Amino acid sequence: MTPAASIKTKYEVIIGLETHCQLSTQTKIFSPSSTQFGGDPNSHIDPICMGMPGVLPLLNQKVLEYAVKAGLALNCQIAPYSKFDRKQYFYPDLPKNYQISQYDLPIAEHGWLEIELADKQGKVTRKRIGITRLHMEEDAGKLVHVGSDRLSGSTYSWVDFNRAGVPLIEIVSEPDLRSGQEAAEYAQELRRIVRYLGVSDGNMQEGSLRCDVNISVRPMGQKEFGTKVEIKNMNSFNAIQRAIDYEIERQIEAIEAGEPIVQETRLWEEGGQRTISMRSKEGSSDYRYFPEPDIPPIEVAPEQLETWRSELPELPTHKRASYEQELKLSAYDARVLTDDRTVAEYFEATVAAGASPKLAANWVMGDIAAYVNAQKSPDSDFNINDTALTPKALAELIKLIEANTISNKIAKDILPELLTKGGSAKALVKSKGLSQISDPAAIEAIIDEVLATHPDELAKYRSGKKKLQGFFVGQVMKQTNGQADPKLTNQLLGKKLNQPT
Repeated sequence: MTPAASIKTKYEVIIGLETHCQLSTQTKIFSPSSTQFGGDPNSHIDPICMGMPGVLPLLNQKVLEYAVKAGLALNCQIAPYSKFDRKQYFYPDLPKNYQISQYDLPIAEHGWLEIELADKQGKVTRKRIGITRLHMEEDAGKLVHVGSDRLSGSTYSWVDFNRAGVPLIEIVSEPDLRSGQEAAEYAQELRRIVRYLGVSDGNMQEGSLRCDVNISVRPMGQKEFGTKVEIKNMNSFNAIQRAIDYEIERQIEAIEAGEPIVQETRLWEEGGQRTISMRSKEGSSDYRYFPEPDIPPIEVAPEQLETWRSELPELPTHKRASYEQELKLSAYDARVLTDDRTVAEYFEATVAAGASPKLAANWVMGDIAAYVNAQKSPDSDFNINDTALTPKALAELIKLIEANTISNKIAKDILPELLTKGGSAKALVKSKGLSQISDPAAIEAIIDEVLATHPDELAKYRSGKKKLQGFFVGQVMKQTNGQADPKLTNQLLGKKLNQPT
């Protein structure tokens, strides 16, 4: 493949994403069937989503609300007047042989979101990515290919229509992305936003968030775009980045060899770590759009728009800025804490209860996050609010450490009980007699006893093996069940070890 350096010096990469996001409504976009993931094939269907003769679609009000809120969160202009269209889309898993979507008058246009990019030194730069449009549409069903055939790969296919009619919003970016890293960051930020809004779970493994990537390469300085290639079938953010990086090099290699780039749709082959051709790319004229005659146009009243705007939560980009500027956290800490809305709100409640922001961040991102992740399973989406440790109790634990009432080690020792049983950290420390020993005289007496018990190690230390100080600290901690003040212990021990014999 052509060296990556040639991309920066000779060619410019143009990338845009089309993201399909499944909305978390209880029922489908135009019918009362459930949107629940899984279940027996063809168990969440009805005459409307199956396109039976004589039935009429009725727009789910919640779908409109979620689409407008997503548009507002992406800084889009919400259309006062929009409509649905029929998109002629002939596939076996689309019962009506057309898809109800939005074409020339979408619900939202002309927005943007901001991404953050960190270099190898940890320096963070920010870039604004334009949003061309956001529109509502229905999903198609799913083909399940069965059997084995040497040429075609399968002998027949089953059709599961459970997904048919599930509400989607399609979010189309401007061609503002220039690398696989930027595209992956854009997709992740988009997922954070829809999750914060509560309009989608964003689970890529269940198909709730699906990204199609459009890539073209052009010589540096050329105004016209190169031939666009679309990549489908990416089920993770890492796959998005790897697929783009591969496709960039493939296109540059073809251009260098004098081969034409064909406008087509390609698939990302995870096993081979490559893109492969799927079909020639359709244009909008191939779909033969026309206005959907069974659904009236949509008009969003200004009063309704302002109500929905007022219900938006604080979004991740604003939280990150607040954490860095007001709480003085690093860009890394702010990014980790705001990745999940429940974690961010738990952290904020801990700080509001009096904990130091930095210490609260360390506990939430460290031991507590490790515990939460250990509880997760395919059948359980365990989160930080499912622990028995309340933000108030965590703040109490942190304040006990800051007051030297307990050591960090003792805090870690009692954390599992607080996470599983809850209660007051202060009361637990008292009931177990775990208060930190901070009396210099008491610690000196224990140090004297430890030194008298280990004369050989003491002699080795005084002959130059200074690393043995850690051994003596460990012995003091063992004698006190970890309750001796570590800082004070080190200070007093240093004086004892280094005093003239």
